[in-house]
Amino acid sequence: MDEILLKSEIEKVFEAHDVSYTAANIEQITSQGISAKAIETQLIFFKRGIKKSELAEAAVKSNGIKVLKAKEVDDYELFFEQQKGNKKLVKFVPASGAASRMFKFLSEFLRSFDVEKETINLYINKNKDEEFKVFIAGLEKFPFYQPIKDSLYQKYPDFGEWKRNKRVYHFVKKMMESKEFNFINKPKAVLPFHQYGDHSATPIEEHLKEAALYASTNKQSEVHFTISEAHQGYFDAIVDEVKPKIEKEFDIKIEITYSNQKQSTDTLAVDMNNKPFRLEDGSLLFRPGGHGALIENLNSIDADIIFIKNIDNVTNAQLETVVKYKRALAGVLIALQDRIFKYIELIDSSQMDAEKIREVVVFLREDLNICVHEYFDQFKEDFQKEYIRDILDRPIRVCGMVKNEGEPGGGPFWVLNKKGCRSLQIVESSQIDLKDFEQKEIFASSTHFNPVDLVCGTKNSKGQKFDLTQFIDPNSGFIVQKNHKGRDLKFYELPGLWNGAMANWLTVFVQVPLGTFNPVKTVNDLLKAGHQEGE
Repeated sequence: MDEILLKSEIEKVFEAHDVSYTAANIEQITSQGISAKAIETQLIFFKRGIKKSELAEAAVKSNGIKVLKAKEVDDYELFFEQQKGNKKLVKFVPASGAASRMFKFLSEFLRSFDVEKETINLYINKNKDEEFKVFIAGLEKFPFYQPIKDSLYQKYPDFGEWKRNKRVYHFVKKMMESKEFNFINKPKAVLPFHQYGDHSATPIEEHLKEAALYASTNKQSEVHFTISEAHQGYFDAIVDEVKPKIEKEFDIKIEITYSNQKQSTDTLAVDMNNKPFRLEDGSLLFRPGGHGALIENLNSIDADIIFIKNIDNVTNAQLETVVKYKRALAGVLIALQDRIFKYIELIDSSQMDAEKIREVVVFLREDLNICVHEYFDQFKEDFQKEYIRDILDRPIRVCGMVKNEGEPGGGPFWVLNKKGCRSLQIVESSQIDLKDFEQKEIFASSTHFNPVDLVCGTKNSKGQKFDLTQFIDPNSGFIVQKNHKGRDLKFYELPGLWNGAMANWLTVFVQVPLGTFNPVKTVNDLLKAGHQEGE
């Protein structure tokens, strides 16, 4: 859009909503590439609020979640291996997260522990700090233990003679301080997660290995990391070291690409009167829109099949299981796509008869979990075909789901839309009204958890890329309240990448083993079996 026209559109939005503005404000918005439509949508949401998602029931086995028998897993895995040769595969890894939350309890320890007056046991008992107790008990099992210990001995030759309290304190300090190992300020992606003999592996390395094993074809693989621009140097250093080794080990060529969260996806902050929040210099405050902003990054990927997995969900103990189920999920996707594309081809070539229409309706209901219009049978045949085609012609995702073991986060549910029609969605607690007893009960009844284990098809039957931004449900975002230098504010968080950003995709949930899910939310998670049984 012409820049002058864009500025004019933004001015009209502000005037329509009785918002004062300066030329600098308009320039600020246009320079970030934020559209007038996005600003208007957000202002409307602030004023009217956003209706919470309405859960109908939890998705469970045989009612929204497909459970594969062992032979079916083998068959889908084999089918994928047979079909992948003429397809471009990409592994998409959201990897911008900093590690600060992993070490929150260690930061508190450094802040409050008096190394001259306290003992470790006294600190643990006084603060009832079970996390720190677990950390200390498993200290020697962490992949970073030996390098930090060696560094301490190099600096303090008598380190081994110190009292335990002093040794532990300086160990943690060495881990965290910016001039030392600086773990707290680094992205999770570059931290040592696993130990193989005298070599420690980062999540970057583990994701490249995984890609070589399931996201590769014709000895080619591509991995795309979404990262913070400030972390590029960290990634480059790791990749330069490990990529050649992995390429040699797996006889493969790996292409690595990167993208940053776009400034155009930042959202406007407002004060408690729903007027734009202004900083001391009069400029507007924008905040990152959350992981839902990455739908723009995903939209830029040109591939037939895209595997999505979070940066911290890697393993050195369950790799065989992870690979097997990733291939099987991709097999499920391709099998569904084949039927979808054939049905669309029949419609486009005017070869779909009444019998085939009935067959497609069964497929929609039983395989794609689609709520078909209650009066569909009364539609004229031409409209039935048009209706079917509209449903089928959209991106598709097959999502692995693990049994719920109390992890915080979203899960699979049947959700009601405005017309009372149900669809399968991944829903997080922030999207529902937990004050509503019935909704809270449904949310609590969930048997499965979303591990972010997705295989996506983002091209249509003609091999053309879908515009993924056309399938977002903006009403599944939510308003967040924060504080900036003592002043309250609100901002709109975009629909999550695997929540509302994919709300209007074709969606299939498949149960996968718990062993495929090994997230590292706190450093102590590295002590769990999925991260300890190395080669």
